[in-house]
Amino acid sequence: MSAKRKPKLGQNFLVDQSACLRIADSLGDLSRRTVVEIGPGHGAITELLAERCESLHCIEFDSALARELQLRFRHKPHVAIHHADILTANLHGLLGGSASLDVVGNLPYYITSEILLHLFSAARQGVVSRAVVMVQREVAERIAASPGSSDYGALSAVTQLHAVVTHLFTLPPAAFNPPPDVYSTVLRLDFAPRLAELGVSFEEFNPFLRLSFAQKRKTLANNLRFAGYGAAELAAAWPASIAAQARSEAVPLPAMAELYRSLQATRKQQP
Repeated sequence: MSAKRKPKLGQNFLVDQSACLRIADSLGDLSRRTVVEIGPGHGAITELLAERCESLHCIEFDSALARELQLRFRHKPHVAIHHADILTANLHGLLGGSASLDVVGNLPYYITSEILLHLFSAARQGVVSRAVVMVQREVAERIAASPGSSDYGALSAVTQLHAVVTHLFTLPPAAFNPPPDVYSTVLRLDFAPRLAELGVSFEEFNPFLRLSFAQKRKTLANNLRFAGYGAAELAAAWPASIAAQARSEAVPLPAMAELYRSLQATRKQQP
């Protein structure tokens, strides 16, 4: 009897068929859409998507799984299996004749943030329009948290700077093989970047957000002072929309962007 193949890279494969159907259904009508699946694994969701979408690109980092999928879908010309790293994948190059892509995937826990940032970059270019992603439940709670919640942080702000987040459902460990030690939550991200609306550029505003949330126990002003902003500089730029002792988790994105713009303007006025 041959030894059972052990999953690599911390993979936990979704085996709950009803959950696979719910994920595929959450993307809506795909008959004229190009879909990118991140980490298809053994193809449980791939099989469903292949019957629904116009074109399907599967990005699989595991070479053995990529070969398995290439063999399985070799007679479906609209399904392309790419042995590649999603973090370096050129999503724009997968558009073909499509205006934008839909993305679906069970994101590896250890690179969830990096993958999301990659998708946000594509969203700023208009390459992706929506994504249905599965992440660790605690990460999903941070992503979807509202200002004022203790879960609201840099990841919440950066995500909500790019997309409208909808909580779809949560799955127990038993839905996977092997079962992980955590629950997993499926989110839908409808991309609608707010950079122009808020008058900021991502390359400059993102580091500011990171500094603002650097130490959650500190107030926003203390975090910014620790980051190098002077007390007088902060006083001159501080908007009325933010309480003086507010923590970053209590500050909505428009107010945070207002503070950032005001600080930038203050610095430009300095001799």
